[in-house]
Amino acid sequence: MPERTPILLAPAEVTRIDRADGSMLLRSPQPLHSYGRNLGEFLRHWALHRPEQVFLAERSAVGWREVRYVEALRAAQRIAQSLLGRDLGLDRPVLVLSGNSVDHALLMLGCFLAGVPIAPVSPAYSLMTSDYGKVHRIVELVRPGLIYVDRFEPFASVLWELRSAQVEIVTSDPDEGPRGVVAFDELQAKRPGPALQRAEALVGPDTIAKYLFTSGSTGTPKGVINTHRMLCANQQMIEQCWPFVRDTPPVLVDWLPWNHTFGGNHNFNLVLAQGGTLYIDEGKPRADLVQVTVGNLQEVSPTIYCNVPAGYAMLLPLLEGDANLRKRFFQQLQMIFYAGSALSQDLWERLEAVAIEATGEPVMLASAWGSTETAPMATTVHFPISRAGIIGLPAPGVDLKLLPSGSKLEMRVRGPNVTPGYLRDPERTEAAFDEEGFYKIGDAGLLVDPDDPSCGLMFDGRVAEDFKLTSGTWVHVGTLRVAALAAAAPALHDAVVCGHDRDSVGLLAWLDLAGSRRLCSHDGAHPDLRRLATCPDVREHVRRALRRYNDDQTGSSTKIARVLLVTEPPSIDDDEITDKGYINQRAVLEKRGEAVERLYDDPPAQDVLLVTSP
Repeated sequence: MPERTPILLAPAEVTRIDRADGSMLLRSPQPLHSYGRNLGEFLRHWALHRPEQVFLAERSAVGWREVRYVEALRAAQRIAQSLLGRDLGLDRPVLVLSGNSVDHALLMLGCFLAGVPIAPVSPAYSLMTSDYGKVHRIVELVRPGLIYVDRFEPFASVLWELRSAQVEIVTSDPDEGPRGVVAFDELQAKRPGPALQRAEALVGPDTIAKYLFTSGSTGTPKGVINTHRMLCANQQMIEQCWPFVRDTPPVLVDWLPWNHTFGGNHNFNLVLAQGGTLYIDEGKPRADLVQVTVGNLQEVSPTIYCNVPAGYAMLLPLLEGDANLRKRFFQQLQMIFYAGSALSQDLWERLEAVAIEATGEPVMLASAWGSTETAPMATTVHFPISRAGIIGLPAPGVDLKLLPSGSKLEMRVRGPNVTPGYLRDPERTEAAFDEEGFYKIGDAGLLVDPDDPSCGLMFDGRVAEDFKLTSGTWVHVGTLRVAALAAAAPALHDAVVCGHDRDSVGLLAWLDLAGSRRLCSHDGAHPDLRRLATCPDVREHVRRALRRYNDDQTGSSTKIARVLLVTEPPSIDDDEITDKGYINQRAVLEKRGEAVERLYDDPPAQDVLLVTSP
C-alpha cells in the first residue's frame, strides 16, 4: 500500500508570559494574516475561480442535488435582493426553524450578501418538545421579519403558536402550508439590482452575520452575536494552523447542525472559505439514523471527517465490522477531527486501529477548543498528538489567559474571533468579560508539559462543575467522566458525576445500546435499554471494569463507588442534552435529584451497582 503524503501543518510554537498575579498568557508567535471583510467575499471569489465546482450537495429522490459555486452565488444574490425588498435587516432578521439543507444554505448566503442577520434555531425546540417556550423566547429576542421552514407540516404547531408575531413564513414545500405561506422559489424571483450593490458595499467586519443560541445550564436561551469579523478571522486562523486545506479543498460529509457553532461556523465556513464541497448528511448518531450516514460515506470519501464523540462511538462498530466501508471512508481522508466534548482514550485508540487496518498507518487525529462565543476555534491541534484530551495551542491572533481558580487554571480568550456580546442582554454581556477584555468561557486547561508549553494544552473540565467530597477533596468532573466511560467501554454511552458533599463519587450513567447488546446473553437478540439495565452480564461488566479502574487510583476523589443505570433518556426540554448529544452535567443533577438520592440510599437500592464495598 503506497505511503500517504504527510499533510502540511503549522509548527507547534507558543509564547508564554508569566504574570505577577499568578496567571500566564499564551499566544502564537505567528501574527494573524489579513482576512476578508465579510463571508460573501468567499462566495464571490470561488464563483469566479471555480464556478463549476460543486459547493453544496444533498440527497434527492434521484441521487444528489448538487449546487455549483456560480449557481450558489446567483441564487444567493436573488435571495438577497428579495430580502432587501422585504425591508429585512438588523431590526428585522431572518429566523430558521429547520435543519441543514441546500435551501437553508442558500438563504444563509443571501443573508450574508445583504447584511441581514440570520438566526438558525435548533429544530428540536419545535419538534422534540411539548413546550415551545424556548422558541417563543428566541422570537422575542430576534424579532424576525421572516421565518423559514423546509416543510410546513412538521412545524405547523409551533408556527400556529407564533401567529401573533405576524411574521412572513417561507417554506420549500408550500403545498403543505395554508394560504399566505410563501414558496422559497419566490425568494429567487427577483433580479439583483442597485439596492443589492449598495447593501453589499456596507457589509463590513462588524456587521452581524448571525445569532446563535445557547442555553448552558440556565435554560434561558442566550443570543450570541456573530459578526463577519469573528467568522472571517476564525477561518484565517484555521488556514494558518492547517495549511493543507489550501492545497486540498476540503470535502466534508457532515450532519452537524448549523444552529451550533461547530457545524454552522467551523465546518460550513471551512468549506466556503477554501472552495471545497459540503455533502449534507441527513443522518445522525442515533440508532435509527446512523445507517443513513453510512450510506453517504459509502458514496463520498471525505478529506476531513468531523464529528462529536457520541458520533464516533456510534460509527466505530460499523467501520470495524465492514471492510468496504472502512476502505471508502479512509480513501482520501487526511484528518479525523472531534470537538463538542471530550473523547475517551478508548475511542481514540479504536479510531487509530481502524485507520491502520484500512491504510497501514494512523491518520491524523485532531481536536480544538472554543465556544459559540469564539466563532468557535480558540485553540487547535496542528501537530501530531498521541492521545485524547489535547486541545492544541492558541491560534494566531488569540490571546489565551490561564488564571488560577481553586485547584484549576481557568482559560479566558481575547481576539478578533470573540463575540461582542449577547443580543438585547447588556447584563450578561458585561458579566462575560473581565477587566482586560478576556471572554470568561468557564473552562479549565492545563499544560501537557509545564516545562514545554509547545506540547499543548489539555482540557481540564468546566470550572463550575468540579466539587468537593465531605473529606474536602476536589473531584475533577471532566477528567473523571472520560476515564470512567473509557474504563467501562463498550457498555456506557455517557454519564454525569455525583458526590457533592458526599463521602464518595457516584455515576448516573446511560448504557450504550450497541455495546451493551454485545455484552448481554440473557435477554434475546434485541433487548431495549430498560431490559439491558437489568441484564446480569451488562451490570457485572460495568462493576468489574470500574473495580479494575479503581485499583489504579490512589484517592477517593478518583474512585467510583456507585453507579445507577438510568433508562429515561436525557431531556432536551430540561436542557439535559443538546441536539449534538452533549450532556449538561449541572442540569441533569438539578432535574434528577431523586435519582441522585437513590444512588446514595443506605441501605443501597437494588438497582444501584456497588463498585466498592459498602
